[in-house]
Amino acid sequence: MAKPAIDKDLKRVRQLREATHDSSRAMAAPGIALVFLLAALVWASFAVSSGPLSYLVIIATVIAAYMALNIGANDVANNMGPAVGSKALTMTGALAIAAICEAAGALLAGGDVVSTISRDIIVPGAHIDGTAFIMVMMAALLSSALWVNLATIIGAPVSTTHAVVGGVVGAGVAAAGFSAIVWPTIAKIAASWVISPLMGGLLAAVLLTIVNFTILREKEKIVAARVWVPVLVGVMIGVFAMYMSMKGLSRVWKPEGHIVLLIGLLAGGIGWFAAQPWVRARTEGMDNSNKQVGTLFRLPLIFATALLSFAHGANDVANAVGPLAAIVSAVQQGGEVGGSVSLPIWVLAIGALGLALGLALFGPRLIRTVGEKITKLNEIRGYCVALSAASTVLVASALGLPVSSTHIAVGAVFGVGFLREGFSNQNIRNKAVSPEGVFLRTDHLNRTAEEAVANYQKRQRRYLVRRQHAFSIGAAWVITVPAAALLAAGIFWGMVLLFGL
Repeated sequence: MAKPAIDKDLKRVRQLREATHDSSRAMAAPGIALVFLLAALVWASFAVSSGPLSYLVIIATVIAAYMALNIGANDVANNMGPAVGSKALTMTGALAIAAICEAAGALLAGGDVVSTISRDIIVPGAHIDGTAFIMVMMAALLSSALWVNLATIIGAPVSTTHAVVGGVVGAGVAAAGFSAIVWPTIAKIAASWVISPLMGGLLAAVLLTIVNFTILREKEKIVAARVWVPVLVGVMIGVFAMYMSMKGLSRVWKPEGHIVLLIGLLAGGIGWFAAQPWVRARTEGMDNSNKQVGTLFRLPLIFATALLSFAHGANDVANAVGPLAAIVSAVQQGGEVGGSVSLPIWVLAIGALGLALGLALFGPRLIRTVGEKITKLNEIRGYCVALSAASTVLVASALGLPVSSTHIAVGAVFGVGFLREGFSNQNIRNKAVSPEGVFLRTDHLNRTAEEAVANYQKRQRRYLVRRQHAFSIGAAWVITVPAAALLAAGIFWGMVLLFGL
């Protein structure tokens, strides 16, 4: 009797320690973030050559640094959430790995598409002069940063890409009217609200089903694991090799499609071959249980998390520094808009540092939402979420479908949660209904009315996905573009009044 009481006390002490740590972080984080923004201002003051519009570049640099902080706080949770929720990584370990990999991805392979934000959304030849274009980009950055910051505060993972797009749309309309926007691009983005989570959720559910029927439901789980875990590890390594060559390293290398496929096949074969002795060694003397088998997926999940963070830093740093790079280019060209957009290393460095710092200071809240609050995750479910996210981005890129990595990852978490819920409830699917509307089990007659009610309540408790998160997150996704657009339009008109045109 004493041991449960001691365990309960220890749990309370742990919870108190975590709450104290989170409270200390919450008080210190804004101050550290403010110091980073001031440092970015000073950095830009020395990095920007003097000129009539140089003050706008300095202001835009501070806004871009603020946006980078918010991307780190919100977006990175999609990669870290499954690993933390499944207990494969502690929060501290996840933050350290993500900060290093995000910054490395941004610095080594980031910024490949810094010009697409303006080129794909604003119609070429739109009547927007150099100064107005700079203000459009500044308004887009600030509005998207404010919206992502609000989403982080309320605990909603949103697409920072969609926020930036919404900001450019709103400021572009305010500057040159509705004709200045490439509306088919916006239609594709709206389609991704449905496409992304569905693709991620379905693929994650398929992967979890495969693991269930090949390993977890087998009588000899260890024997099955020795056969199938190396296969699954090989598939993961192959997919991530293709993911990195197609998306994560696009700034330094752009291989053809058949080369990407060949890389995936070779890497997958090597991973399968290398995993066999590792799995065999790990399973020696292992208990024949699902929990023990699940530990085999811990290292692959950590590996996947690190690679997803690297690729995210390489791709999404453009959301922070893309508009800033366009502003710097316009100022360097004397206010002229057009041509290629270069990416100064100091601009990329601010984005990389902002991503890492935003994650470390403000990331835990969203990491817990994705990893713990939607549904319960373990190593196997986390592995399915990570592999689904990378695979869906690859397939969508090959098919030219517009998808959001944020929506895919969150959709994958919901997918494994709903599948888990279905598996949990399958043993009571055969039921009848009494005249009073109470569910009755057909395989055993309820002896009393109280037992019938208890069985019904038991059924009701087996909702293993928190529906309220689905509604709140879905609502945040839908309103991201219009909310950022309205904010950007208001900010643009405010800048016109303040600075003039």
